[in-house]
Amino acid sequence: MTDIARLLADCNAHGIRLALADGDGLAIDAPQVALTPDLIDRIKSHKADLLGVLRPAGAPGGKRKAIRLGKVSQRTAEQVKFRVERLLEAKLTGHSLDADMARWVADLPGPLADKLARVRLIPKRELALAATLERFIEGYIKRRTDTSPNTRRIWRQTATKLAKYFGPQKPLDEITRGDAKDWRLSLISCGLADASVRKHCGFAKHFFAQAVDHELIPSNPFGKLVSSPVGNEARQFFVTHEATDEILDAAPDAEWRLIIALSRYGGLRCPSEHLSLRWEDVDWANKRLQVTSPKTARHVGHESRIIPIFPELMPHLEAAWEAASPGAEYLINRYRNKGSNMRTQMTRIVKRAGLTPWPRIFHNLRSSRQTELEETFPSHVVCKWIGNSPQVARKHYLQTTDEHFERAIKGGAESGAQVAQNEAQQAHAACRSESQEVEPTQQYPLAMSEVTPSEAIPCDVMAR
Repeated sequence: MTDIARLLADCNAHGIRLALADGDGLAIDAPQVALTPDLIDRIKSHKADLLGVLRPAGAPGGKRKAIRLGKVSQRTAEQVKFRVERLLEAKLTGHSLDADMARWVADLPGPLADKLARVRLIPKRELALAATLERFIEGYIKRRTDTSPNTRRIWRQTATKLAKYFGPQKPLDEITRGDAKDWRLSLISCGLADASVRKHCGFAKHFFAQAVDHELIPSNPFGKLVSSPVGNEARQFFVTHEATDEILDAAPDAEWRLIIALSRYGGLRCPSEHLSLRWEDVDWANKRLQVTSPKTARHVGHESRIIPIFPELMPHLEAAWEAASPGAEYLINRYRNKGSNMRTQMTRIVKRAGLTPWPRIFHNLRSSRQTELEETFPSHVVCKWIGNSPQVARKHYLQTTDEHFERAIKGGAESGAQVAQNEAQQAHAACRSESQEVEPTQQYPLAMSEVTPSEAIPCDVMAR
């Protein structure tokens, strides 16, 4: 806080009212006991700064802006003057209005509210209405037509939780950092997982950052809440090829077998990427598949990606093609309406196969595929196929499997170290063979192992 802001806050705390006097003076209205010698000295030393603050920005010649009330009684004019001074103090010190002032502003007749808004003492009426919790967030979500419907649906889940806790008509500027922390604790008390709490806190932080950008609130009360996503190993599950075969055998038809194979062997996001696939995206000749990704479509260059049609995926793709109706456009024709729930049916199929459903049933199919592909192909190639980044893969996708332990127990680490040592020795030998091919006239320093005792030079001779 600056010296001038601290002085204004101290004056407000002691009931001291500062205003511009006629000419270039400073009017002080205060109880006698409030004007201590220290405060008087501070006001005198900062008089020029106080006058500069009290003069509205842009006023010609530094003159005060006037608010004309028309024909009103002296008593009414004095009451309005008192309220205006309190509005000005709140604006200068950055303090929120107390309940009494907030009610007075809310009950203002339209013409007076417009006059106060013109001198920027209160927001415009339509802006004030937009600055309530539910109205602002819903308006923001509706404006974000660049995002997918699913993103807006997830945002509304957070908006609902905010409105339920604070109330839909809660003014944004009345929510404090303490309120934000209490809201986070309420999410935890409802039994939400840490990842879900972080997700909702991140969205709340995002909404209020927009309110800051629109100058509806001075700072973001949710700004310091922890919201960075973290991986949860307890919800990871590696789906083996054997388990996948059992699930495929339990699937009711070719379309469901393709849904499972696209998730487990193609690494697609389900359901968004499955439902986006068209038969024209299948390049049978080159065994490649173009995958449109609604989740990353708004990022330039990430609207779609090309993946190989892996050998495990090909038979299910061919079977679906044979079963498709003439003129079919999409690979997956079921579950295209918004009310469909593929997760529920997938859970039934897993149980029918005699297996226990695992957490995040589709995500872990995709995660299992990325984990095993990373064993064979470079990470940047796998991430290109899966459609994520190495950082995201390490945090949310890559798993430590039983096979990793078995290989380590059987000496996989030792054999791997031996391979690395052999490669290093071969590289070293190649470098030495290249150095022997240089012209004989070129001289190189001898390595220590190649120096014979007769060629060594005593240290005292070298010193000379």
